[in-house]
Amino acid sequence: MFDLAVIGSWAEFALRWLHVITAIAWIGSSFYFIALDLGLRKAASMPKGVHGEEWQVHGGGFYHIQKYMVAPPHMPEHLTWFKWESYATWLSGFALLAVLYYLGAEFYLIDPAVMELAVWQAVAISAGSLVIGWFAYDAICKSRFGEDNTRLMLLLYVILVGLAWFYAQVFSGRAALLHLGAVTATIMSANVFLIIIPNQKIVVGDLKAGRTPDAKYGRIAKQRSTHNNYLTLPVIFLMLSNHYPLAFASEWNWVIASLVFLMGVTIRHYFNSMHAGTGTPNWTWAVTVLIFIVIMWLSTAPGRHAEEDVASLPPSAARFAEVAEFDEAYSIVIGRCSMCHAAEPVWPGLYWAPKGVVLETEAQVARAATTIYLQSALSHAMPPRASVAMPEEERAHLRAWFRAAQGS
Repeated sequence: MFDLAVIGSWAEFALRWLHVITAIAWIGSSFYFIALDLGLRKAASMPKGVHGEEWQVHGGGFYHIQKYMVAPPHMPEHLTWFKWESYATWLSGFALLAVLYYLGAEFYLIDPAVMELAVWQAVAISAGSLVIGWFAYDAICKSRFGEDNTRLMLLLYVILVGLAWFYAQVFSGRAALLHLGAVTATIMSANVFLIIIPNQKIVVGDLKAGRTPDAKYGRIAKQRSTHNNYLTLPVIFLMLSNHYPLAFASEWNWVIASLVFLMGVTIRHYFNSMHAGTGTPNWTWAVTVLIFIVIMWLSTAPGRHAEEDVASLPPSAARFAEVAEFDEAYSIVIGRCSMCHAAEPVWPGLYWAPKGVVLETEAQVARAATTIYLQSALSHAMPPRASVAMPEEERAHLRAWFRAAQGS
């Protein structure tokens, strides 16, 4: 009933929807608890062991919240754990990465102008970097160097800059920024799964056994939670970047990604200071705007495009140029799409190809066959009807071209 392209597109949409929903839940709870923790106040009537308390009002009701620095004297009957939001966000994100970038590696992950890679090599670098990134980060945090939080965060930033540069030398610009976000999100979720929750379980276990919990487990969890707090906004930017060529299709995309982490620090510093009651450092917004202006300037550098011909395409893409229907399909794309999807678009107001997709050469059209099929053959998404009219017979020919290649 449905071909694989349609199923794949809807699977991507479903996973993206799930990923956004779970991310909202995770980020929302994370931001809430950071604000709550920073907003705690001392009171004379607080029970022994309570670090601070806060009164809140929401939904027509009042909430009285108290935080124990280590743990309460006795284990409560009901304890809510905030962990599944993090796990579900990472799992759905990795599934989306696999569907879009691993199964579509030849189009989204690999750029021959950057590095000639086989699909298996690109996937291995991708998955391997996520694993290695976590173990390197965790080892540094657990070392004596990691005892100084300021020194630790400066080193981690340098490592993130190095990762940004590395990904830009290996993958397409689109995949480079997304992978920097993916390795950062992996660190954040692993912090929850491997450090924060296990440490909390040790404290709970001590309480149940009648032992006094060690405060060090809370300190370690607090350090990782703070890292997650400052990394959240950059991860969101990097995950959205794949929709904006101005961010990823620049020769300086790795510098742009590096600067985004600084914006994450300045923005979170403002809100953290405000929630803690230590002031409203408005200077952080001026710094954020200046960094963003630099990012905008860097984005004007020309993007990279692979110089390849049909003969150099991988078999999965080359087959779309080998069927008899390709010549007519190529003419249709050139006539209806290339005024916008070009290295230098001629359509008024466009300075870069939408989504970074360039459709000028036979190799570029063959490589983008699935996207063309979904956007212009099965649906009327492209070209926009108000701009360029594509007759139904042309869309029918694009469908015939794609299906002929699929059946070859």
